[in-house]
Amino acid sequence: MYNVRTAIADRRASAGLALRAVFAVGCALFVCGCNTDQEITAAPVVPTDYRLRHPISISESARTFQLFIGANRNSLTPVQRAELFAFARSWSDQATGGVVIDLPVGSTNQRSAAQALTEIESIVTAAGIPPRSMAVRRYRVTPGTFATVRVSYPQIAAQAGPCGLWPEDVGESMNRDYFENQPPWNFGCATQRNLAAMVANPSDLVQPRAETPAYNMRRTTVLGNYVQGQDTGTKYSNPNAGKIATGVGQ
Repeated sequence: MYNVRTAIADRRASAGLALRAVFAVGCALFVCGCNTDQEITAAPVVPTDYRLRHPISISESARTFQLFIGANRNSLTPVQRAELFAFARSWSDQATGGVVIDLPVGSTNQRSAAQALTEIESIVTAAGIPPRSMAVRRYRVTPGTFATVRVSYPQIAAQAGPCGLWPEDVGESMNRDYFENQPPWNFGCATQRNLAAMVANPSDLVQPRAETPAYNMRRTTVLGNYVQGQDTGTKYSNPNAGKIATGVGQ
């Protein structure tokens, strides 16, 4: 009888140990389940530098000038002639291809736009663009709409963006960026986009320009005065020096 009770006690003790082990393992799994799947010390998925996150790219894009020609007007206005001439003058410095003139088809001003084509071509030619570098195309629009004559040419342009994207919550959240106090995704995008729009020559973002020749005449004068021990500063003559103002307050 004593051996039976001892065996039952041993089995109960073993069952208690197994139950406590299962309970401990369950608690450990529960604690692991509460932990985030984000490593606080892990490297960011995207670069934190806005110049790397929103890089400025150099590409070829079209520069377009639009002409609004009324249905009852067969020529350009004086302001349109001046603006078109200034636009065409920039072709030799910026263009990477020929000029394309798009005429609307199906619009209310289709006839007047076609009649103004000769004047447009003459202005573009007078600006220095050879006729062999011009092409005329026609594009169809919704019947009854008012369309424009588009004059365009390709050029090298700098671009960045698009901006305004917020893929993650910028407030309190369980994201790693929030715990690491990382900048939001859209940070710095507007600065990069504005810089790309304002730069005059996109190639300046890639490589510096060559140095211009020095002004040798002024350099020779300054070095000659320095060798002779004279003042190298520029002297300006004042024709009114030594004169006394009279009649003040009369």
